Amino acid sequence: VQLEESGGGLVQDGDSLRLTCAASGRTFSDYAIGWFRQAPGKEREFVAAFSWKGGDTQYADSVKGRFTVSRDNAKNAAYLQMNSLKPEDTAVYYCAAGSYVDYADGYYYWGQGTQVTVSS
Repeated sequence: VQLEESGGGLVQDGDSLRLTCAASGRTFSDYAIGWFRQAPGKEREFVAAFSWKGGDTQYADSVKGRFTVSRDNAKNAAYLQMNSLKPEDTAVYYCAAGSYVDYADGYYYWGQGTQVTVSS
């Protein structure tokens, strides 16, 4: 599976962005999709995950209520809608395909990342 993120950019405090994770190769339906982020000088952290089989979702406490994961089977894509962005959301965001877990080691395939910068 090859993954590619897009949709990052520079926004202001309180703005919204939607990240897209486009997949090629094997279909998304074989895997759960996870979103992670990594800020400068910090470890990669879990953001959200989507389980294809049951449509279950899980979110980090820091983004709960502001971020929403979704997917489009027909387009073999997943999305991360980010609302009410804060400066502390600034990071490189990665999508990954693998098991429905909240830790990076559970994912087998990774995109290259897209930068999200939120200015105050």
